[in-house]
Amino acid sequence: MELNNITVDKNECIGVLTINRPKVLNALNEATLSEIGAGIDQLEKDEDIRVIIITGAGDKAFVAGADIAFMQGLSPLQGRKFGRLGQSVLSKIENSTKPVIAAINGFALGGGCELAMACDIRIAAKTAKFGQPEVNLGLIAGFGGTQRLTRLVGPGRAKEILFTADMYDSDAAFKMGLVNHVVSQEDLMGFCTSMAKRIASRGPVAVQLSKEAVNEGLEMDLEKALTHEANLFGLVFATEDKKEGIAAFLAKKKPEFKGQ
Repeated sequence: MELNNITVDKNECIGVLTINRPKVLNALNEATLSEIGAGIDQLEKDEDIRVIIITGAGDKAFVAGADIAFMQGLSPLQGRKFGRLGQSVLSKIENSTKPVIAAINGFALGGGCELAMACDIRIAAKTAKFGQPEVNLGLIAGFGGTQRLTRLVGPGRAKEILFTADMYDSDAAFKMGLVNHVVSQEDLMGFCTSMAKRIASRGPVAVQLSKEAVNEGLEMDLEKALTHEANLFGLVFATEDKKEGIAAFLAKKKPEFKGQ
């Protein structure tokens, strides 16, 4: 697929996917969503990539929302199709075997907030703004926002955000647990890259299975989730990374993980 609305870059073991529509604040239309999905597929298949960073072009917006002009003429069936496309692409991010960090450089509203929530870790610039303003347009969040937001901040806070369409700054987002860290705009990519390198230096299989344990465990009762964790814990004992990690620890040297 030709990529006209995003860029995909590789920096050693880190892949950077940038939504590149700054003139419309990186708004999500059908083509852009499809390209994000293709970009994630590309990075997922690259065995050299261990961590993915998603960000927006320019200094104003991560993603300011779904493309309102695009949605204006959609029929009910087309609207449902657009919603399902957004959900499938964001689920692809959430279910990637590789950790995904959102570098939130500006507005993360509507579909942009939903995109950020599909990532594993969210780092916000101090200038970032968050919200789900869909009800201002007579719409609801349709890319998974009603579900992921509830899981992140709890049902009461999620309902307030969804019902009021209020906008929140990065400090408020941090306090409610929507983002992990808040940094200056100029330090954002450096902070995210530094975190990505730390994650990439850990055992890749162990990181992948840790993500699986958290994501899948959220959908289980505690007893089943603990059984799932125990099974994954046992699985890592069959990996070369486990042998390397323990041997390196006992020898007091740095492990050389190969993701096997």
